[in-house]
Amino acid sequence: MNNPGIEQMVTQLRAVAAQAAQSPAAGEAAGGQDFSALLKTALDQVSNAQQEARQLTQQFELGDPNANLQDVVMSLQKASLSFQTMVQVRNKLVSAYQEIMNMQV
Repeated sequence: MNNPGIEQMVTQLRAVAAQAAQSPAAGEAAGGQDFSALLKTALDQVSNAQQEARQLTQQFELGDPNANLQDVVMSLQKASLSFQTMVQVRNKLVSAYQEIMNMQV
């Protein structure tokens, strides 16, 4: 049973990975965007996924006939997965920063 939402997320993750693999050397702008802009965009997407999940949950709790349980569960899982991914990215960034700070010059 394939889920279009999950398949879309996997496709997006693959596209981002391909873009990262083709990005120019560190310090240069990637396609006109710098790292902070890409990070902000990713954080905004995580925030939007969480807000969408919250709204669908509230609609379902209030008995809205347009909000079904499957959509609510999928949006909650999507928000959770995107948040967990961002936490892992943050952990890698902190680890890289600490490694750079511990380098002897």
